[in-house]
Amino acid sequence: MKRQTTRSAKRVTSSDVAFAAGVSRTTVSFVLNNRADQSISEATRQRVLDAAQRLEYRPNASGRALAAGRSDIVLLSIPDLPMGAGINRFVEELAAALGSHDLTLVTHLAGAHGAPLPDVCATVNASAVVGLSPFEPETAAALRRAGAEVVLPEGHPDEPIMEPVGRLQAEHLIGRGHRRLGYALPGHPNLRSMAQERLLGAQQACADAGLEPPAVRVVNLDITAATEAVQAWTRDSVSGVCAFDDDTALAVLAGLRETGRNAPADLAVIGADDIPAAALAGPPLTTVVFDLRSAGRRRAEAVVSALTGGPPQSSPVSGRPYIIERRST
Repeated sequence: MKRQTTRSAKRVTSSDVAFAAGVSRTTVSFVLNNRADQSISEATRQRVLDAAQRLEYRPNASGRALAAGRSDIVLLSIPDLPMGAGINRFVEELAAALGSHDLTLVTHLAGAHGAPLPDVCATVNASAVVGLSPFEPETAAALRRAGAEVVLPEGHPDEPIMEPVGRLQAEHLIGRGHRRLGYALPGHPNLRSMAQERLLGAQQACADAGLEPPAVRVVNLDITAATEAVQAWTRDSVSGVCAFDDDTALAVLAGLRETGRNAPADLAVIGADDIPAAALAGPPLTTVVFDLRSAGRRRAEAVVSALTGGPPQSSPVSGRPYIIERRST
């Protein structure tokens, strides 16, 4: 039997739109690129737009880039970390804010198997590349060689941006009279670098208050590890625990329940990142959070400003963390 092959549908071009609208390709280009310097009647403009919509015309990315002098792609590099609610909020707001300026967000999971970030930048023809923290100088230079006009944020890649989270957690507990603190590290190895930064902030807060460093325990997201950590903190006379994030804090609360203890009477617990489950925990979880929605808008504004020749805006993506106080502390 002769095999039948199915040929994919031919892509609709600007020539098809021009034929359907009864105008030239140049007129189609002027209308679809919203060229304000061209005098085109409203009737002709509407005819072109109606034809483009009817034919489901999608402009070619290379053509758009040629017309605009750059592409409309912004590439976001996300660390190879478990994706939490905070990162999702940032990405959603960044994509929406960029979209309002006709820019399209493409995400790349850094460190995962696949092409290096500069190669991805060249492949998608990104005009801007943004990260959650500054890039290494060699990476930033490679991104610019790959065609990126804008690489954000600027700054030194070793600048600690997570220490304030741990410091704020510890200061909150110290302010409530706790003199012996614990710190719950996450079990996931990819989170350790960020966790060490947050732990350092808590250690500095304890040192400033003349207290011993926090008693550190690794708390995997299982009841056995959480129970063992709670029992160890009880033996060490710990009365308040800073957890790396809300997931880890929820595990600590589960360990408390398993041992017949309660927060905050037996052990005050504070998390970070304000995941949706934090407000539903028993008791509701006090947490530290960055306003990542506002951060997403600020990062989009910085990208647009840089692409249009405006002044550089290098404010950190995270802004200043703040506490959402609930009943766990």
